[in-house]
Formats: sequence, C-alpha cells, structure tokens
Amino acid sequence: MKCDVDIRKDLYANIVLSGGSTMFPGIADRMQKEITILAPSTMKIKIVAPPERKYSVWIGGSILASLSTFHQMWITKQEYDESGPGIVHRKCF
Repeated sequence: MKCDVDIRKDLYANIVLSGGSTMFPGIADRMQKEITILAPSTMKIKIVAPPERKYSVWIGGSILASLSTFHQMWITKQEYDESGPGIVHRKCF
C-alpha cells in the first residue's frame, strides 16, 4: 500500500462500498476475502456496504455541492482552459 503507515490501520477498518458496480451479489464478501489476503494478518478489516450505496456517490456530491465553503473551490471551464489542471491544486488544496 502506498500511503502513510500511520493511517493504514484506519483505512483498512473503514472501507465503504459505493456506486452501482458494488451492487453485485456477494461483492462485500469477495472484497473482504481479497483484502484479507493482501493485508497484514494482524490487520482488522471492516467493509461497509450500505443498502443505498447505488446512490451514495450522488448523495455525497449533492451534500458537498450544497456547502457554502465548497463554492470557493468551484472551477469554471474558462478558468480550467486558461490555467490547466494546476488550478485544481491551487483552489482545492
């Protein structure tokens, strides 16, 4: 895993499935098995598969877009065309 060692435990314990492709029967169990094979044997792995996960991405995007603080991160096509991909880092990070 290419992430900070200090956060791996939290990442393994907080896996959330979302999107329509996660609706296949048995996907949560399969993910559990495959990640267990890849993870250290002492690692606790928790996968959450909420029933509304087909729409979770849309719901999350809707909530994010409604936050007043998110408006300052909006990028217009004109801004992107003028500045290129670097504008994402300047406005969002």
